[in-house]
Amino acid sequence: MEKRTKENPWKLKTPPLTSEYEMYVAEKDGREIIVCTVGTTVLHYDYRCLADCHAMLQAHGDWMLLGSKDEKQEASLGTVEFWARSSDNPIGGWYGLKKNFRGRFAMYIPPLMEALGLAEVEHNKRDNRMRAI
Repeated sequence: MEKRTKENPWKLKTPPLTSEYEMYVAEKDGREIIVCTVGTTVLHYDYRCLADCHAMLQAHGDWMLLGSKDEKQEASLGTVEFWARSSDNPIGGWYGLKKNFRGRFAMYIPPLMEALGLAEVEHNKRDNRMRAI
């Protein structure tokens, strides 16, 4: 998969196409991470989430609701956001790495997966879904 740097980030839009943000791959504490910059907010996600989410969507075999939520809000069962923080996922918990900024996986990672050709993402005002390609 393509890996962009801070000097050449992916320029993406949220699924409803209402907000722009940037992402790139970096290393932190010996681990590859995805750095997501939304305005002045910086979030980190485990790079492994791309392959793991793609495999989960392939196994699911159909559209799945994104269900994006902040870390302090409970994610709905059966959504991409729920999976990204579940103890049943391949890393046994949160793919988001910065305390208090671990949520919103389903807002920011799906457009990157779409840009990388791993998934198809809906772009409605709300209740968007994704599926593996």
